[in-house]
Amino acid sequence: MTKGTADEGIYPFRIDMPQSDLDDLHERLDRTRWPDELPGVGWAYGVPLDYLRELVHYWRHGYDWRAAEAKLNQWPQFVTTIDGANIHFAHLRSPEPDATPLLMTHGWPGSIVEFAGVVGLLTDPRAHGGDPADAFHLVLPSIPGFGLSGPTTQTGWEFKRVAAAFAVLMERLGYERYGVQGGDWGSIISRELGRTRTDQVIGVHLNLLPNSFQAQEPDRHELEAMSPNERERTLASWERIKAWTRERQGYADIQATRPQTLAYGLTDSPVGQLAWIVEKFKEWTDSEDRPEDAVDRDQMLTNVMLYWLTGTAGSSARIYYERAHADHWGKPPEPSTAPTALAVFPQDNFIPLRHIADRTNHIVQWTEYDRGGHFAAMEEPELLVEDMRAFFRKLREATN
Repeated sequence: MTKGTADEGIYPFRIDMPQSDLDDLHERLDRTRWPDELPGVGWAYGVPLDYLRELVHYWRHGYDWRAAEAKLNQWPQFVTTIDGANIHFAHLRSPEPDATPLLMTHGWPGSIVEFAGVVGLLTDPRAHGGDPADAFHLVLPSIPGFGLSGPTTQTGWEFKRVAAAFAVLMERLGYERYGVQGGDWGSIISRELGRTRTDQVIGVHLNLLPNSFQAQEPDRHELEAMSPNERERTLASWERIKAWTRERQGYADIQATRPQTLAYGLTDSPVGQLAWIVEKFKEWTDSEDRPEDAVDRDQMLTNVMLYWLTGTAGSSARIYYERAHADHWGKPPEPSTAPTALAVFPQDNFIPLRHIADRTNHIVQWTEYDRGGHFAAMEEPELLVEDMRAFFRKLREATN
């Protein structure tokens, strides 16, 4: 890999991982030291042993990193230095000259690999039976500290600093007006861009909206004032957050408190890194028995490879630490006036509530789907793309 220097230039980038790194990975996989497992517990205690053994065997003997690398290298990629951090990004310009510039941001434990299934639909709708007016010029950055933008070398890289860096990135690319899109951390970063860059950001499309769920038990008076449907959804939202706190929040607490300690195990053991990520692809997707019910196996492994080959398990986890130790942690969300759309996929981690979202966001489109989960671009690319098209089409029509 060739990375840029510390100036403000933008430099071409091509992924070319050393063969020695792949050989090392294979040797480590061959020497895996497996733990024991309680019988009959399924996924309740974590990733099941039989499932992971089979997945590791495929990773070692069936998965082809060089094919995945070649596919990623079909995207024009670049690096630049912003605020002391190396920023890697793919920049895919549409063949339509009047396409809308759009910054799409991934989350944890994701990467730009998530967007492989939506890139063609978004940049060249004409070639996929769509309206060329719905075309986008795509900018897909890797969050500082994640994968090819990592590791970071300074403290303080929480979401506000990331949003500010991405605003600089769009300026360097010459985009004066653009849309933003994201889920997971990408939703937090995208919302912050819309909130703080009102003259640049034309609209914010999200498939997760932070601080929009029932975070505490609703009282009787609050529930009585609601319609029956709103009451039912509020109670469901509260039950979902209770289950999350009880069963699923542990990874975030570790990454928000001791990311360095965690990094030793995940950076030394590829199976450890795999399990840490694959568990989320099972728990956060619209899947039944295994994550492959919802996402493509090779795509999931390519995503894992970007963490493993760059050694960024620890530096990507630090965004949780930085947020939890920032001055704004625990404070109510700052209101955003940016036109905002939310695509709600039922198996995402939280159930958003419109009456809460409207308090601090300018919601102009709210769509609830009957399938899909947290990794929307991987699970339901067509639904996500159509929702994005409808939103930005609406914004165009409003300004014409």
